[in-house]
Amino acid sequence: MPSAEIISIGTELLLGEIVDTNAHFLARALRDAGVDLYRKTTVGDNAQRIANTIRESLDRADILITTGGLGPTVDDPTREAVALALGRTTEYRPELWEQIQARFQRYNRQPTENNKRQAYIPQGAIPVENPVGTAPAFIIEVEGKSIISLPGVPREMEYLMQHAVVPYLKSRFHITTVIKTRLVHTAGMGESLIDDMIGALETLSNPTVGLSAHSGQVDIRITAKAGSDAEAEAMIQPVEQQVRQLLGQSIYGTDNDTLEDAVMQNLIARHWTLTAFECGLGGELVSRLARLGEPFKGGEILPDQPEADLRLRTTAEYQIQKRVDVALGVFLIPGAERQEIFITLVSPEGSKEVTRPYGGPPGNAPRFAVNTSLDLLRNL
Repeated sequence: MPSAEIISIGTELLLGEIVDTNAHFLARALRDAGVDLYRKTTVGDNAQRIANTIRESLDRADILITTGGLGPTVDDPTREAVALALGRTTEYRPELWEQIQARFQRYNRQPTENNKRQAYIPQGAIPVENPVGTAPAFIIEVEGKSIISLPGVPREMEYLMQHAVVPYLKSRFHITTVIKTRLVHTAGMGESLIDDMIGALETLSNPTVGLSAHSGQVDIRITAKAGSDAEAEAMIQPVEQQVRQLLGQSIYGTDNDTLEDAVMQNLIARHWTLTAFECGLGGELVSRLARLGEPFKGGEILPDQPEADLRLRTTAEYQIQKRVDVALGVFLIPGAERQEIFITLVSPEGSKEVTRPYGGPPGNAPRFAVNTSLDLLRNL
């Protein structure tokens, strides 16, 4: 199976001015195409540094994908950098200039002289027409390996990756395998405890099993390589079953399932309605509960922290006032070294108070509080 690396090009990425969503998309596309991705690198708009990075990557990988730096301006150096890395020059391709002009004419515009720079690509490169933009892409095959340079505009990069690059890779490298991933979502159990319970599965080689911790929830990732989706699924299923047997009720869903989905299913099954109010969460609880649709009868964001002995009473009052079955109150109490999460829940099954300390990054505390309270709701 071929290995790949991604080089994201752009000083704006290094300065944190924009988020590199391109690398995320490319990683998913390579995974789905059955290509192992081992590294992602970000380099600024400097031809020499880009060239050095390309040479280093070619020593390790079979496939190198660059994104960005194919525009018409002086600070778009990818064409020159790829040529420099391979000891070549760039050459003018009149057919590319014709494509660029035709693209502009389609929108009743005239290209400027600097757009002509985009018709120059490294000597011997295979041009890739860009029907959704003005920056042609290109591929260079060298010693059994491939360098693929794509535009940095996400819409253009995504289109070319799907319609040109993936078919090329499957043909060029005779890829017959697929990589399939299942995410198993859990809540209410910490990463270290989950690791202790399923650690033996994390030593598997195919499928592989790994953990990804978030604020108040943990994902278990099961990844299989096989000759088809069906074969990969058949490999994943028994491992997923073992995970479910070991972790039980802490699992609330897989892949695109959310905690909100689990809460909604529970409320609908019981024919219950819900209201909620929050303090110190910045509206995150109410906004996420709004995704529940019909079972959620609205909520409020309170500006002040009620006294501790009033919190449960306030929640019970909300249940009566709103004429709902379940009322939830979530309070984030700031502290110098750690924050306190106080949750009150009133339902037909009685009332409950939960206090949880939180000592992680302060900015993650609202999400931790919301995920903790949603976990309580799904387990009613």
